[in-house]
Order: sequence, then C-alpha cells, then structure tokens
Amino acid sequence: MKNNISSTQTQNSISQAQQSIEHAHHAIRQAQSHPNPETIEHAQNSLAKAEHSVQQAANIDNEAAYQLLREDLAQEIEALQQLKSH
Repeated sequence: MKNNISSTQTQNSISQAQQSIEHAHHAIRQAQSHPNPETIEHAQNSLAKAEHSVQQAANIDNEAAYQLLREDLAQEIEALQQLKSH
C-alpha cells in the first residue's frame, strides 16, 4: 500500500508542476502579445510559482520526469528574459 501512496504523491507533484509551468507559459505568451507592466508582472509571478512547484517535485523518484520539468521551466525562463530585454 505504501508504494501506491508514494506513486500517487509522485504523480501529484509532477502534475502540479506541469500545470504551473503551463500557466506560466500562457502568462508569458500573453505578456509577449500585450507587453505592459501588468502582464509582465503576472508572467513573473506565474513563473515564480512554477519554479516553486518544480522545486517541490525535486524529491520525486522519476528522474526523467523531473528533468523534463526542468527543461520546460528553463524554456519559460528564457522566454520571459527575452521579453524583458526588449
């Protein structure tokens, strides 16, 4: 039974991180389409939450899934940095 609970917790951590990254993705795209202080701040806040979610997933047993989360997060960080540099 413990393995099932652990597996469920792992899946929840992965799902939460994926959802946070997806939310940040949409916020960043919105800021790219309509760059103003409010949309950029929203994108920054969403990205910060995504970073926190990925950090929470660092303890999962699935290293491949965690690596994919890190790569997706890195792409969003880069997209926001490019937006802010223009």
